[in-house]
Amino acid sequence: MGSAPEPERTCVGCGETAGKATLIRLVRPPGEDRVLVDGSGSAPGRGAYLHADAGCLAKAQRRGSVARALRAGVGQDEVGRLTRLIEGGT
Repeated sequence: MGSAPEPERTCVGCGETAGKATLIRLVRPPGEDRVLVDGSGSAPGRGAYLHADAGCLAKAQRRGSVARALRAGVGQDEVGRLTRLIEGGT
């Protein structure tokens, strides 16, 4: 028996599907109004996925798709953290 195929998710920036492991998971923890990067990929809360690409982040910001998917506002500090993560910083 072969292994199960990798789950696919849709990027909220560009709308393309990709393997779950290749995307960044964003999560809004239960009962909170903030957005975090979920490094484990399994944190509790409402999740959304984004390619590690500045273009996808820009599209997601322009469309408001992260806030809509997570049903939470996305502050400038979260956008800054995402930008640094995508650019390879800390």
